[in-house]
Amino acid sequence: QVQLMESGGGSVQAGGSLRLSCAASGDTGSVSVMAWFRQAPGKERKGGASLDTGGGATNYVTALKDRFTITRDNAKNTLYLQMNSLQLEDTAVYYCAARTVGYTAYGVARFDSGFYNYWGQGTQVTVSS
Repeated sequence: QVQLMESGGGSVQAGGSLRLSCAASGDTGSVSVMAWFRQAPGKERKGGASLDTGGGATNYVTALKDRFTITRDNAKNTLYLQMNSLQLEDTAVYYCAARTVGYTAYGVARFDSGFYNYWGQGTQVTVSS
């Protein structure tokens, strides 16, 4: 079992920055991939950035790669998402997700929700003009 808890959300003006954190606990050694997803009001949850815990490789959706950065502090078992130049459309609930070794899911890719088997409760990010 892996527990994930996000923090760092809040309200920010357009053009500002925020850093989200996701503290992992439990069987963290079994985690192979971690990711950040977001869900805007009335829309489906979408993946934005992922990180492979083994080698540290990162992946981003095209729309976010120039403004968002995903990192991990292995000693603290914490995943981060640095968000810069925030825009109104970045308003959403942001979720941390983890995939553990041995978890099997077919027909899904790393930015699909089904790729992950553990989720945090989410943290709200609101960007205003």
